[in-house]
Amino acid sequence: MAKVRVRYAPSPTGKPHIGNIRTALFNWLFARHSGGDFLIRIEDTDRERFVEGAIETQLHALKWLGVDWDEGPDIGGPFGPYYQSQRLELYKERAEALIASGHAYRCYCTKERLDKLREHQVERGLPTGYDRRCRDLPAEDVARHEAEGTPYVVRFAMPREGTVTWTDAVFGEMSWEARILDDHVLMKSDGFPTYHMANVVDDHLMEITHVIRGEEWLPSTPRHVLMYQAFGWTHPVFVHATNILGKDRRKLSKREASAEFLNYERDGYLPEAIFNFMALLGWSTGEDRDMYTREEIIERFDLPGLVGRPAILDTDKIAWYNGVYIRALPLTDLARRGLPYLQAAGLVSGTPGDAEIDYIGRVMALEQERIKTLAEAPQLADFFLLDDDKYVFDEKAVQKWFRNEGAADKLRRVRERFESLSDWAAAGLEEIVRGVAETLEIKPAEVIHPVRVALTGRTFGPGLYETIEVLGRDRSLRRLDRAIGLIDSLV
Repeated sequence: MAKVRVRYAPSPTGKPHIGNIRTALFNWLFARHSGGDFLIRIEDTDRERFVEGAIETQLHALKWLGVDWDEGPDIGGPFGPYYQSQRLELYKERAEALIASGHAYRCYCTKERLDKLREHQVERGLPTGYDRRCRDLPAEDVARHEAEGTPYVVRFAMPREGTVTWTDAVFGEMSWEARILDDHVLMKSDGFPTYHMANVVDDHLMEITHVIRGEEWLPSTPRHVLMYQAFGWTHPVFVHATNILGKDRRKLSKREASAEFLNYERDGYLPEAIFNFMALLGWSTGEDRDMYTREEIIERFDLPGLVGRPAILDTDKIAWYNGVYIRALPLTDLARRGLPYLQAAGLVSGTPGDAEIDYIGRVMALEQERIKTLAEAPQLADFFLLDDDKYVFDEKAVQKWFRNEGAADKLRRVRERFESLSDWAAAGLEEIVRGVAETLEIKPAEVIHPVRVALTGRTFGPGLYETIEVLGRDRSLRRLDRAIGLIDSLV
């Protein structure tokens, strides 16, 4: 069997969609599982919709996910160029060959005529499509248009009858009536190819063995099969992964936040968690498990595992995956990954020293069991990192725990014993807090909660004594002094 060669061919017309990146991932997994090649090809022939920077964004998304490529626009390769806008002569040559063989023709119809034709068809409830007016133009009309330099497009001469058949790796045997397909455009009047033309020519010339793409391209496949036949080429194996739906079972809009792939990086998801989730978004190992390493997925990935039903983008499941992966991170890695989010929030300097990095690691260790995304780090941990006079006291907490008789006395007693504590560790800190409650003959909670509010400004968070241990002696004493001063001012 020929060496597997697959490609991801994004158009630089916008931000990468999760469906696009899943297509890239499936192609990459198949190549890596099969010992084949995975290449990137930029389909940039739609110049009107070209978005500056979109190519770089697409490549960044793949790199963030850990998807590399063997050939592409940035590294080259034996089948380049990998920008379709740099391959125009190849498409022109093939278009002329199709015209010469009678499989294509020049169409001189104006945009105005085509608009009126479509309007007429819609008004009468007819199928829309080109009426083939130029397909059988008399030779003298063609000569006149050529002499006058009339702009034209090149259209494929679709068979007027017969059935187009092929086997799809997911959907099985497929057939399509040729007569319901109109004569689609191959080359536009500006000299650029359409998707159909460039896609077929490039896949053949680049020796692509399997075309793995989304289900939405299934209706285009009969056109491509017929074009391969017209060229006298063997078409690749077609593999159409089923659509991705939202939790409401409706088609996922490109405008939905969950559909924009780079939002996952922005929102603090780990690439390995997204990799695991996306690999199972329309593909199954047949095993009753959710968690796989990258190596395990590559080992198991095959085309029969692609499921024939729509995949559901469950954002709750993504968050679950991310939480599992975060809790499994070594603390130094968790701190390193959380650092950019803390810096963006202004909680950590641009060039933190070793001591600051060590402190961040200890902070993140306390939040590791609660944090779901790295983007939550600033909100969860800000009181650890803000100056002692900058963290905010929750107003409801102040009302409940500071505006009652004896509140300041409790904190003063705790502060006094904290200051004389020789071993600043969670066990000794707990003993002091509970000892103050015992001395005052009150419930431990009546001391624990005021202390937590005093040191963090909140009524909830990681373990209190572990929190105090990480805050350290000096910071804890300053914060108790601040809280005592606030209580005194409320009297």
